[in-house]
Amino acid sequence: MGQPTGRARQEGHRSPGSLPCLACQRRRFKLKRPAPAGHADRGLSPRRITEMKVGFVGLGRMGNPMARRLIGAGHDLVVSDTSADALQDLAAAGATPAASLAELGAKVDIVVLSLPTPAIVEAVALGSGGLAEAGVRIIVDLSTTGPTVTQSLATRLGEKGVTLIDAPVSGGISGAEAGSLTLMTSGPRKTYDEITPLLEPIGSKVFYLGETPGAGQLMKVINNTLCAASVIAAFEGLVVGAKAGLDTDTMLDVLNASSGQSFATSVKIPQCIADRSFPMRFTTELLDKDVRLCLGEAERLGVPMPVNRLVQQMLAMGMGAGHAQQDYANVIKLYEGWAGAEVGRRNGEET
Repeated sequence: MGQPTGRARQEGHRSPGSLPCLACQRRRFKLKRPAPAGHADRGLSPRRITEMKVGFVGLGRMGNPMARRLIGAGHDLVVSDTSADALQDLAAAGATPAASLAELGAKVDIVVLSLPTPAIVEAVALGSGGLAEAGVRIIVDLSTTGPTVTQSLATRLGEKGVTLIDAPVSGGISGAEAGSLTLMTSGPRKTYDEITPLLEPIGSKVFYLGETPGAGQLMKVINNTLCAASVIAAFEGLVVGAKAGLDTDTMLDVLNASSGQSFATSVKIPQCIADRSFPMRFTTELLDKDVRLCLGEAERLGVPMPVNRLVQQMLAMGMGAGHAQQDYANVIKLYEGWAGAEVGRRNGEET
């Protein structure tokens, strides 16, 4: 079945033969209570949102603000994490901590995951004492798990009566805090419609890519790979300019008014590198993981990606230089060291 274009989905239209967009779904449902304060207005008339009791596993840099968004939207959250501090923090926000996945699964039948690696997702979903054993009905995976693992998970979970919706997110910590993430979802349409109230508080743009397991995951790793490529390319160009004596702010102004504009030049470098602050947003190790997932899927499909293999090599070099657990903005320091020039300026320095 044909799918609506991204523009059609966002504006609430559908083309002939396409599935209805999220906005159209919202108009059809008559739900029970007003949207909570702080819930983003999607350009629609005031609507009501169904409250749900749901589990949430993984309360890290992304999971914590997403879980808080769900609590703020009125959902009743039971949470699990390996960190006692993370559990205490969410309990103070109104969640109910669970001592184990079994305890969590005994209290809810829908569970949301936000976990760092495919191996951890598999262990939580299908491992001993995991969610499948606990008897949950639906798992919504917000993690970047990759299409191959997700397809395998969907099959194995299905054999145990558990439905998987993959819904990886893009937009970083700031997007998670603001509820403005982009979500790329796939899985059974009926289940997707059921869990839509859980997606609305965390994402301003929710795309449904079809019923094939892993389609959302494939879209996510493609996105992150293109992001990595544009970031590495921007690092190279800006270091060349810095070596030649060009001012960083001026270079960014020109690029962002020209065809060289990208997420790197408009967001990443201005916020993380121009003032030499390098705040933690997303580790080099995790970006490398996402690029490798995309390269692996491309190889499986017989599609060469020579440029992005070089991008992955640069990320690997950044990790080798000690930046694995630091934000990937630090990879620019490799180029700066080779060039003997620095992009941006520290506080107090003259332009």
